[in-house]
Amino acid sequence: MASNENSLHETATVESMPESRYRLAVALEDPRPVEQLLRTALDIARYNDGEILIISVITKQRTSPFSLFTDEFIKREFSGDRREILDRALSIAEGSEVPIRGRLLVSHDVSRAIEQAITQFDCDAVLLGWSDRHRSDTVFGRNVDRVVTSAPCDILVEKIGVTAGGVERVLLPAGPGPNTELAATVARAIALSNDAGIDVLRLVATDATDKERTAAKQLVEALTRTLEPLADVEQIVRETDAVPSAIVEATATRDVTVLGATDRDWTQRLVVGPTPEKVGRDAQSTVIVTKRGGRLQSRISHWLRRLG
Repeated sequence: MASNENSLHETATVESMPESRYRLAVALEDPRPVEQLLRTALDIARYNDGEILIISVITKQRTSPFSLFTDEFIKREFSGDRREILDRALSIAEGSEVPIRGRLLVSHDVSRAIEQAITQFDCDAVLLGWSDRHRSDTVFGRNVDRVVTSAPCDILVEKIGVTAGGVERVLLPAGPGPNTELAATVARAIALSNDAGIDVLRLVATDATDKERTAAKQLVEALTRTLEPLADVEQIVRETDAVPSAIVEATATRDVTVLGATDRDWTQRLVVGPTPEKVGRDAQSTVIVTKRGGRLQSRISHWLRRLG
């Protein structure tokens, strides 16, 4: 689809979009990370033969006189840097052949507005930026944490600020479960777009049994098969008694690290599990944490569109 179909649109309360085989939402609140997140989004959307939807929310405080204005008036008169975000994203995507649309939203609740847009526009995944401004009561920040715990689609959280100048090697820490499967899909998309290789890393304890070592090798081999048609894939099984630190050390010689969330209990305090959280905070390269969507309907709608 040609890039001249890209568009900025100020959404009304109810709106539909043309059907897409794959739609990736990118939620942006600040102009600074636009280039970094759009680079990742373009790689993923291109790989999935899909499109990008940029979402930016203008906050309307319930107790402010600002709340007396209509949403359309607010978007027209007070969009400010939100319009800059959308315009910059459209400009970056120009010539990429990836369709991109922009939506300005007005809401009292940023995270809820993002979740509603994901549902309304039938998004398969959402990409969120994470600035490492640590608070004791959040992992990625309050709004991002809320989206991660309840969004009805696949979720990707990319750390803002540590950006690879180019991508030659992608690190894929291997673990069981659907979150690592999603991480593998994202890693493959990035590698194919950048002609890069992938290092699949599985860590085992220094006192691991032969059975556990065999299982680790089998997991790495199985994950490698999902990365086809990539030819440059290295399989690594390594011993350690400090898993997060070992992954952080491995990030130093890779440009991008993509890893799945490890915690099965998705609570506000354990949003992605301790290992991805520590890796994200301490890694010396770009980090993307992935989580499979929590609602069956989003997966069903995705596959129905692919089969259709």
